[in-house]
Amino acid sequence: MALGSWLLVPRSSPLAPSCDTSPVPKRDLPSADDIRRLVERVIDGASAPVSNVSAPATASPKGGCGCGCDGSIAIGADHGGFALKERIAFRLREQGHTVVDCGTDSTEAVDYPDLARAVAEKVSSKECSVGIVIDGAGIGSAMVANKVRGVRAALCYDLSSARNSREHNHANVLTLGAGLIGEALAWQIVEEWLATPWGEGRHARRVEMIDALDGARVDSVTA
Repeated sequence: MALGSWLLVPRSSPLAPSCDTSPVPKRDLPSADDIRRLVERVIDGASAPVSNVSAPATASPKGGCGCGCDGSIAIGADHGGFALKERIAFRLREQGHTVVDCGTDSTEAVDYPDLARAVAEKVSSKECSVGIVIDGAGIGSAMVANKVRGVRAALCYDLSSARNSREHNHANVLTLGAGLIGEALAWQIVEEWLATPWGEGRHARRVEMIDALDGARVDSVTA
């Protein structure tokens, strides 16, 4: 058989390659957030008792705290966080937020507990909806703020911790470490934190357990 005739295989022959020329439907790949939420649902569903009944939802509206106050934001910083505080406060006002500045007003050395307490008390009294405190690392300010009744302060260092602190823990005070993150990331964290609503069901029930410790702490001190 000649080489040319060997290459000419009839289309009806089983040796002929089959080609499907129909268009392939376009499918959108799931995002990283979609995958994260799916994994969380699977893990929580596997560990939750079958008879578990979710508590009534106390989720916040998108970007709010759910406390019924006017939506203003208290912000404060020590000398290490002063510059970042000024930039974040400026951006918040640009977006139309009411910002209550609790200080400090310069880079002169001050004590972070005073500033963190001032912000936390604005939130505790419901004068402000949420609070933001900035110091060198954000750790000390979180400790101080969490001593104030009704405050759930969270140190956030990336977008995932910002979302988690709101959705899972109903955080109402955000602390940031100006010495650990840059201005661009800090602003992204603030935006993500403010935009994330409080989670419902099991998250709300667990936050009620956290809040119950406020009374337990008082009882243990006066006992």
